[in-house]
Amino acid sequence: MRFVLALASLRRARSRTLLAVAGVAIAAAMLLDMVMLATGLHASFGELLRSRGFEIRLAPRGTLPFDTEATITGAKAIIRTLGGHPAIDGVSPVLGASVHVVGGDQPVTAFALGVDPARQGDYEIVSGSDANTSSSLVANDDFLRQASARVGDTLRLATGYNPQLRSYAGERRFIVAGRARFVYLSAGQPAVAMPLATLQVMTGQTQDDRVSLLMVSVADGANAERVSEWIEREIPRVDAISTSEALERVDERLSYFRQISFILGGVSLVVGFLLVTTLITVSVNDRLGEIAVMRAIGVSRSHIVHQILLESTAITIAGATAGLALGLVTGRYLNAILAGFPGLPAAIDFFVFQPRAVWTAFGLLLVSGMAAGVYPSWRAASLPIARTLREEAVA
Repeated sequence: MRFVLALASLRRARSRTLLAVAGVAIAAAMLLDMVMLATGLHASFGELLRSRGFEIRLAPRGTLPFDTEATITGAKAIIRTLGGHPAIDGVSPVLGASVHVVGGDQPVTAFALGVDPARQGDYEIVSGSDANTSSSLVANDDFLRQASARVGDTLRLATGYNPQLRSYAGERRFIVAGRARFVYLSAGQPAVAMPLATLQVMTGQTQDDRVSLLMVSVADGANAERVSEWIEREIPRVDAISTSEALERVDERLSYFRQISFILGGVSLVVGFLLVTTLITVSVNDRLGEIAVMRAIGVSRSHIVHQILLESTAITIAGATAGLALGLVTGRYLNAILAGFPGLPAAIDFFVFQPRAVWTAFGLLLVSGMAAGVYPSWRAASLPIARTLREEAVA
């Protein structure tokens, strides 16, 4: 009965009800987007780090992988040391450098990775074969497009360009063996991968056996945090960064995204609360005489309170349902805009759909909508019956 009366009251002022639902929908869409932003980046980055099966990354002490030009010396000796731990399944050494296409129609500079093709976790072969020989490489579509090359072509690549002498430190011919999708690179960044030993020779890193980082996989069920602690004790010149620690460092660097999401999410909740409170209060003011008559014929205060709370809750549920659908659409659009944020991998998503995010947003809105009906319901239930009837009759 109370629910029927609440719906009847909302239908009598359809324009006002529709405007309230639209306002709540916009607030709900913003709230959902902010909840997805607060949790999505962390979830997306964690999924990316775990996607290739490496739980620990070894970087030069005090840095993040590829954060600076610092390198790790004695890679082979470190790999032998790591092989002595029973929980370590495998190690993938990686060296990063810049390479230039020599003799092309236009200058092309690309990011190059020196890897062990048998153990690499940086790219996936799309077509062709892997870089299994010292004179072969794989490249992504951005590089192939800029270099006007395709699988099977031969290219001259060089490293260490000296602008004063206009010469290169190392130069070599390569056959493009395959196309690859690089997992950790940002969108639009041209990149190639070749055997580690080849890139070490080209960059003059052979003598010290230098690499930029080492990626470590651990056995199923092994504690990656304990393995990281063991590595740092055995090899003090490196930082062993587990996936959980990497996520913490990324969260620190991108904390402003979370702060913005909390602020805007809070604003959307306040706006929705004030909107529903205002409109329900106006509705109660329009029905003071009706409410006084109901009280006069014996309708209890709790009945009046429940009916008005149902009105505010109904508006909130209708607006939240429409707003959550709108939020998914706008989140996808905003994610496409933020995907070009410099330095972030192309596979990172800022707005990730998670059922938990939807239920969190819906729950917050529902609580806000119920709270919005508290003041107008209290006001309606505390009306002096005789005076209100007299004032309505005079009016």
